[in-house]
Amino acid sequence: MARGRYYVRSLVAALLLGVPAMLAACVEDVDPVQGGSSPSAGSPVPTGTSAPPPAELVVVGHAARPQLRLSRQESDRLLAGATDTWRGLRVVRGEDAAAERSVRAVERDPRTIAVVPIEAVGPTVVAAAVAGVDPVVDHVDATHVTVAGDLMLVRGVPDAAAALAPLTPLLRRADLTVGNLESTLSTAGSPTQGDDSFGGDRSLVRVLGRAGFDAVSLANNHVGDYGPRALVETVDLLAAGPVEPFGAGATLRQASRPVVLDAGGTRFAFVGFNAIGETPAATAGTPGALSVRMPPRTGPFVPADLDRVARIVARADRLADAVVVLPHWGTQYTHTPEPIQRRVARDLVSAGADLVVGGHPHWVQGIDVVDGVPVLHSLGNFVFDMDFMQETLEGVVLETTWWEGELKALRLVPYAMDPVDFAPRRVTGDRAADILGDVRDASTGPYR
Repeated sequence: MARGRYYVRSLVAALLLGVPAMLAACVEDVDPVQGGSSPSAGSPVPTGTSAPPPAELVVVGHAARPQLRLSRQESDRLLAGATDTWRGLRVVRGEDAAAERSVRAVERDPRTIAVVPIEAVGPTVVAAAVAGVDPVVDHVDATHVTVAGDLMLVRGVPDAAAALAPLTPLLRRADLTVGNLESTLSTAGSPTQGDDSFGGDRSLVRVLGRAGFDAVSLANNHVGDYGPRALVETVDLLAAGPVEPFGAGATLRQASRPVVLDAGGTRFAFVGFNAIGETPAATAGTPGALSVRMPPRTGPFVPADLDRVARIVARADRLADAVVVLPHWGTQYTHTPEPIQRRVARDLVSAGADLVVGGHPHWVQGIDVVDGVPVLHSLGNFVFDMDFMQETLEGVVLETTWWEGELKALRLVPYAMDPVDFAPRRVTGDRAADILGDVRDASTGPYR
């Protein structure tokens, strides 16, 4: 688990868009799936024996407020300490040892902004853009990972490629993009969930790859919809490229294997697990998903299941610079996470998770922070033919920024699906504010 010198372990992640995360032996020796890599921006050139330059200073604001957008002149004035107030906001300074204290002051009070070293910026505050440039997100050494919500490209979705097209540029601009694929890529078996059995074919591999996906979690309640043979065929089709699968497999060993992908020299490990049931739990000799029994669908809670996942996360933490966990959990059609999700999230973070991003509720849910690690309980549907309520047609894409394995910024991009083609399209204005408001109202920390 990467942690920078000034990384602040406190409240929750930054929404920047401008509108108010069976056996012990079967796990301990699991080898990760090694994925591809993105071009590296290179390492900084050593500057010899001269004294280190002064730390770069930035202005940061509260995570629940729109990102500050400063002119060069405004930024210079604030950085120079020329004022204690700005546009009705209190200005504090926090260099060196005082940086953490100043960041916490901003987290606690939306009416406070702070001048701090850029190293002090984490996902609990938002760095101001200066002359249109975000010093954290646009940094030359930044790595960007995007996470999309629940993805179901069959049944009532008339054209999978067309559904993904409007947001393909957003997905492709990241160094890595992952999501949760809620269907099989094979129908080699009988449907197990009636009309709610979601079966696709091998053509979806190319569709996902062209849209920008590098990996998808199969740890959900629909990858088993056509039985064990279809599940294994789905895993094999994806593993042949270009989209890596994780969270399900022909055996528990395969389902437990994290995918490790390299982007700009930073190694990211992705782990997924299913707590909803319906897809069988993988065992040493039978196909299924990596699973945790817990309320509301598969309870009572079984600590040994979570312990297994925690060991997988801990191993991934030793193999990679950052670990992202995608749980399939919770209750459908609500913005409020189940209390057990917070208990589970704490163990995931303790094991080494740097980001936890959940799915399954089909609505957006709130954000917590556990020891500095953001936990996003649900991003909502990304593509899904659920046209029976407004909330199932809405969601957010999560854009994250990392510096050498340290999470520095989060941005939520709200969208709404068209109820005819189920294509998600970015929204602005009141619709965007309403979606982000649903996230904020269900969150803890500075997003409340």
